[in-house]
Amino acid sequence: MTVSLPRLRRLPLFRLPSWPWRITWLYLSLVLFLPLGGMLIKAVGVGWDGFWDAATSPEAVASYKISFGLSLVASLINGVFGVVIAWALIRCRFPGQKLLDSLIDLPFALPTAVAGLTLSYVYSEDGWLGKPLYDWFGLQVSFTATGVAIAMVFISLPFVVRTVEPVLRSLEKEQEEASWCLGANQRQTFFLVVLPQLFPAILSGVAQGFSRAVGEYGSVVMISSNVPFKDLITPTLIVQKLEEYDFGGATVIGAVMLIFSLFSLLVINAIQVWGQRYQGNASNA
Repeated sequence: MTVSLPRLRRLPLFRLPSWPWRITWLYLSLVLFLPLGGMLIKAVGVGWDGFWDAATSPEAVASYKISFGLSLVASLINGVFGVVIAWALIRCRFPGQKLLDSLIDLPFALPTAVAGLTLSYVYSEDGWLGKPLYDWFGLQVSFTATGVAIAMVFISLPFVVRTVEPVLRSLEKEQEEASWCLGANQRQTFFLVVLPQLFPAILSGVAQGFSRAVGEYGSVVMISSNVPFKDLITPTLIVQKLEEYDFGGATVIGAVMLIFSLFSLLVINAIQVWGQRYQGNASNA
C-alpha cells in the first residue's frame, strides 16, 4: 500500500506586494513624493552657489529667525496652558464643558484666512482686546511680531490639548491616592507623579504645534505687516518671491522648509516612540 505525500508548493523567489500596498505607493507617489521630488530637483538646478546664496540671504535668514523663534515661543506657551486646559476637561466638571471641548478644535475647522482676519480686528488699536492693551500698556499687537505669535498660539493650541488628553485620561488614580497616603500634597503629587507620565505627550504636542506654526501662512499674513526684518515669516517670503517671478529663490527657500519639516517629523516620531517605551516601562514597574 503506497501513501501519497502532499505536494509541496514552490514559493516564488520574488513576491509582489499586495494590492493595498501597491495602491498606497501609487497614491503617495502621485500626491506626495513626485511634487516634493520635483521641488527638490528644481532647487538643486540653481547650483550649489545659487542655492546657498538664496537660502542664506539676509532677508531669508531674518525670516527663519522670526518663523522659528516665534513658533518656539508659541509652542512653549501652549505646552503650559494646553496641559491646564486638558486637565480641566478631564479632571474637572463645570457648566459649558462640552461646548469648551468642542471649541478646542475650532482652529482645525476654521479657515486660516478667517482666523487671521478675526485676530487682526480683535487685536487692532480699535479692537476689543487691542484697544485696552494699547491704551493701558501702549502695546500694539496687530501688524507686529506680537500679533504673529498670537496667531501661532491660536492655530497650534489643539495639538497639545488633544495629545495630552488621552494620556491623562488613562492615568490610574490609584497612583495619586498612594502618593497622598504617603504624605505628599497635591502639588508634589502633580509634579512628581503625574507630570513625568505626561511629559512625553507634552513634548509630542509641543513638537507638532511647533511644526504647524512654522508652516502657517493664512492667519499670520493677515495680522502681520509683512515687513522684512520685522515680522516677515518664511511662508510669506516664499509667496513674495513667487509674485516677483523669482521661482528659483522661492524653490530654494521652500526646500529649506521641507528639510526642516522632515527633521521635525523625525523628532516627533522619536518622541512618540520614547513616550511609548517610557509608559511601558512605567506600567511594568
